[in-house]
Amino acid sequence: MNNRLAVSGNSGPKVRSDCQMELELTDDGGIVFDLKSKVMLLYGESIKNQCLEILEFYGIRNAILKITDSGALPFVISARIEAAVKQLVDSDKEFLPEIHEDNKYPSKRDRFRFSRLYVPGNTPSMMINAGLHSADGIILDLEDSVAPEKKDEARILVRNALRQICFYGAERMVRINQGERGLKDLEYVIPHYVNLILIPKCESKEEVKRVESKINELRNLYHIDNEVYLMPIIESAAGVEMSFEIARSSDMIVAIAIGLEDLTADLGVTRTKEGSETLYARMRIVNAAKAAGIQPIDSVFSDIGDMEALRLNVLSSKSLGFEGMGCIHPRQVPVVRQGFAPGPEEIEKSRKIVLAYDEARRNGLGVVALGTKMIDQPVVARAQRTVDLAVSLGLMPGDWKNDVPIETE
Repeated sequence: MNNRLAVSGNSGPKVRSDCQMELELTDDGGIVFDLKSKVMLLYGESIKNQCLEILEFYGIRNAILKITDSGALPFVISARIEAAVKQLVDSDKEFLPEIHEDNKYPSKRDRFRFSRLYVPGNTPSMMINAGLHSADGIILDLEDSVAPEKKDEARILVRNALRQICFYGAERMVRINQGERGLKDLEYVIPHYVNLILIPKCESKEEVKRVESKINELRNLYHIDNEVYLMPIIESAAGVEMSFEIARSSDMIVAIAIGLEDLTADLGVTRTKEGSETLYARMRIVNAAKAAGIQPIDSVFSDIGDMEALRLNVLSSKSLGFEGMGCIHPRQVPVVRQGFAPGPEEIEKSRKIVLAYDEARRNGLGVVALGTKMIDQPVVARAQRTVDLAVSLGLMPGDWKNDVPIETE
């Protein structure tokens, strides 16, 4: 490739909802199109007009543009041609698709993060319907799932996805790259209503501080009011040992996650379904998170075909104190959500504690008792959180206090 020819996007027999752009600058002749698309009759002119608008935006008036279309939506076409242009033209201009008003929703510090679904940041077919799987969070991944030579164009695609794709209320997350590349990633996502940034392979509070500083710089620059939260991912022995310092290094941190694939490689051990080889590390993460007042999030489960093993892994994770885990396939989402949801016995116990607390307050009592047991305030708070969760998941009616008698024994 020379400095007059650029290629972006993807093509091939298995590629869906994407396109490949080959842009070659010429000295004259205007814009020459070579478009191959199964939807040529319906959308051929629309695709050409969109590309002409973007090329004009970047001042390109003479070029040959070859497009191999596999059903790409306009925001994908826009991202692919912008990526090709920026390989040839030094420009800071961004051709931004209109942002849907539904995509401007904020997140909350204490929202539930049982399941977060990873979506490769350079694969639009997996992005488009990701919100339909009801994960608590959708992670547009710019790190491990994107090939090194595709990372620059993936940034543009993820930016456009944040503006155009409906995520149906899921927390809108982006996993950035490490180091300077990750800081550059932030320039493409922070102005576009991302809710949470995942910091991969985090080993020190300084890494968190650099990301925090860059986010604040961008928020001030673009006058962004929405909160942006952080979730460092611990993936090494050094990170495990520094987990508490990392967990409390920024007020923007709402959760800390552990990545077991990289951690077991760093430890030189084989990852097993039982997880005994990483028990110390996982407990260290849970303890660090709880001490810092944030959520501990477990690693992904890599066997997407074994749902029973996943279910057992989720129950084990919950018993250790984790409050969520990652998913690498949509079919894992309902298993993870159900596993972390409170069971009938847990709900009933929490219901009784909350009712006993309410009764004690009505009677002006400073001590809460459930039968013969005294109930501490942290226990009441945990019970209230369980009840709130049960209501939010539809396991209890919102007006449940009006429908049940007060029981204290």
